[in-house]
Amino acid sequence: MLITQLFENPFSIIAIVVGLVVGITVHEFAHAWVAFRSGDPTAKIEGRLTLNPFAHLDPLGTLFLFVAGFGWGKPVPINPHFFHHRFDEIKVAFAGIIANLILATLIGLPIRYALYHGQVIDAVPILQFLKIVVEINILLAAFNLIPIPPLDGSHLVEFFLSPEAKHTFASMGLYILLGLILIDRITDSSIILSIIEPVMRFFNLITTGTLNL
Repeated sequence: MLITQLFENPFSIIAIVVGLVVGITVHEFAHAWVAFRSGDPTAKIEGRLTLNPFAHLDPLGTLFLFVAGFGWGKPVPINPHFFHHRFDEIKVAFAGIIANLILATLIGLPIRYALYHGQVIDAVPILQFLKIVVEINILLAAFNLIPIPPLDGSHLVEFFLSPEAKHTFASMGLYILLGLILIDRITDSSIILSIIEPVMRFFNLITTGTLNL
């Protein structure tokens, strides 16, 4: 899988940086945009309703992408009290994931076309570049589906919790995530990757027409 070969050559590094910056920016912008459309002006007031990447990149989340193979952007501030409907919080949470998949689908169109005509993707530099950008967006979408705070999937769990349980769950989330990463490193296994890889392959099938990453 490409994500395990991030630093093999400068070309890959450039593609990864582009995919990371574009993917996280679009992901977080989608959260802010859907929140604003749902009645919450908090993200706009905080300057997050923008496609300026510097407003969305989180130093720790970016570092994790390079070190651990997955990462996240700076969380978009929301205030659920402004939402029009109870389910708006779920819509906001999954907006980033959907945005990454839409972006991956659009960027993956040349790859889909090339595969349809029997072209070897790795033999064409521009297709290689696009493949990495697509994979970064798929990775962001799949990783954020994990139901552990502060990831987007956790909001689906929190929706069914009491305020007290929700607060406890949210406060424990980062420790759970770091614990899983530590176990991966100590045991030389990859629990998180084993969870998200099938999802990534499914997303790749949707966006580029192939299960191969």
